[in-house]
Formats: sequence, structure tokens, C-alpha cells
Amino acid sequence: MPHRPVILGVVGDSAAGKTTITAGIAKILGEDNVTVICIDDYHKYNRKQRKELGITALHPDCNYIDIMEQHLRCLADGESILKPIYNHSIGDFDAPEYVKPKKYLIIEGLLAFSTPTLRDKFHVKVYLDLPEELRRQWKIKRDTTKRGYTTEQVLRDLDLREHDSAEFIRPQRRWADMVVRFYPPEDMVDNTKLNVQLTLRSTLPHPDLTDVIARGGNGRPVMRQRVGRDEGRLTEFLEIDGRVSSEQAAIIEDAIWSHLSELKHLRPEQIGAFTDGKEDRQSHPLGLTQLLVSYHLLLGRLEKERLLQDKTKNER
Repeated sequence: MPHRPVILGVVGDSAAGKTTITAGIAKILGEDNVTVICIDDYHKYNRKQRKELGITALHPDCNYIDIMEQHLRCLADGESILKPIYNHSIGDFDAPEYVKPKKYLIIEGLLAFSTPTLRDKFHVKVYLDLPEELRRQWKIKRDTTKRGYTTEQVLRDLDLREHDSAEFIRPQRRWADMVVRFYPPEDMVDNTKLNVQLTLRSTLPHPDLTDVIARGGNGRPVMRQRVGRDEGRLTEFLEIDGRVSSEQAAIIEDAIWSHLSELKHLRPEQIGAFTDGKEDRQSHPLGLTQLLVSYHLLLGRLEKERLLQDKTKNER
């Protein structure tokens, strides 16, 4: 029997940081154990055709949603697929690739939560909800440095996509188990040290970090927790300051790994790496966010393995 993967979905608008956050999660889980798929490869049209048709890549009609659903069903059952590849650098399609699911499967893209069939296959669902001004800055930097666009072209593309972003991308936020929102501190001394707010919905059993929050010391703590309402639901909010030190981040990491005592050997030396333009940097709020997401995937794998062991014993 093929093994069935634990599946994570990461959704957000263009340049919201999906690839960055999934790369760090894969590092924590062990890259040899992870299959990562960008669901944006399932576009129906290349860049030239979209321009001729007057449709954006964000619109469901511009994507093979039914093939996404079919492939995700196969992957969830441990079966391999022949996946299309969209080349963002040239705006056209490359040859498809053979993909075999590993222990963990990460699906990231624009429309991964857009239908019930897709949503039902995810064990963990994460939505990246950046302030629009920050997302626009990230998109300009990414598309001008990595995809060959001019600033004017990126701004024009953002304006063209705004309607579809509002209608098709942002509404998927409601389906997430965890909403991740990076945002700049009020003083904005260093725009690489962003704060993060995590909306932790009750659809997942999030780790108890009360003790480590209480040990925050004098002054304003670097991690804060509160309960409030989000989209009409009672929800827990966890905020981590961008100014959190390496020592403070390590204490929070210790608290999370303490709930995963069987898997502490997987703990990487460093998390939270990202690229700012062409410069490599590290963010503790990013790393802690990646770890909190990984926590649920690791728990899911432990549960699957325990169920398999129990089944094997019963069959004997």
C-alpha cells in the first residue's frame, strides 16, 4: 500500500510569501520527506493568451480546477501524477514532470482552497494575509529582480488583478486553520524585522505557549496572546515582535519542540531564512511561524504512524 501523505495547503495572493514560508517548513520536516507543488502550474493559458483573452491568472476560469482536484485526490492516496509546469520567467509552459508524494505534501498557490473538493484534502490550511501595501512592495521587488518586469509593468499588473484578487483570492481566508499576517512595526526602523500576527482558529489543537509568554519579563513582551473574534468566530491571536532576539526565539522554539519530544532529533540549527532581493537574511517571527505550522504536520505524521502500527498489530 502506498503511504498517504500529511498535506499542507498554503494560499495567498501573488508575492505574499508562499514560497518563502513553505521552503522553511520543508527544511524543518526534512526536505527528503517533502513534496512541494505549486498549484499555479495548472493555468489554462500562457501569458500571451491571457493578455489576448483579457483574463488574469487569478480567475478560476483561467485554471484547470478539475485537474487540480483529480491530481490532489491521487496524491492524497499516495499515487503519482504527471504535473504541468508553468515557467514564470518566460510566461509559458515547460514539459510536465513526474511527481511522487512523500511523507509530507505541501500545496501552495492562488486557488488551493477555492473548492470544497480541494479544501477537504488538506490536513492543515494556512492563508497569508499581508497588508496590501507591503504585498505590493514585495511583488515589485520580486518581479523586477527575478521575473524581468519593470516597476511600471508590475504596478499595471497589480491594478488589472485587483478585481480578481478581491473576488477569488482573499475570500479563501475564511477556510484557513491559521492566518499569517506579517506587518511592519510602528517605528519601521528596520523593514526586514517585521512583526507577525497569527490567527489560530479552533479547527486545530495549537500548542499551549502560556508559560513562555508569561516569562516575557519586564516591559513590552516580544510575544503576546489574546482571544477575540475573527469573521464571527471566537479565535486566538498570537503576535510575535520582529525585535525578538535569538535567545528569546530559542526559548519559544524550545517550548514548541517540548510538545514534540519524539521528534526533537529533527530540529534544524536555523529557521526563518529568506531572501531580500538578492541578499540572504533571517527572521525569527518567520522561523517561529514555520515551526508552528510544522508542529501540526509532525503531529499528523505521528498519528498516522501510530494508527498504522495499531492496524498491523490487530492484523497479526
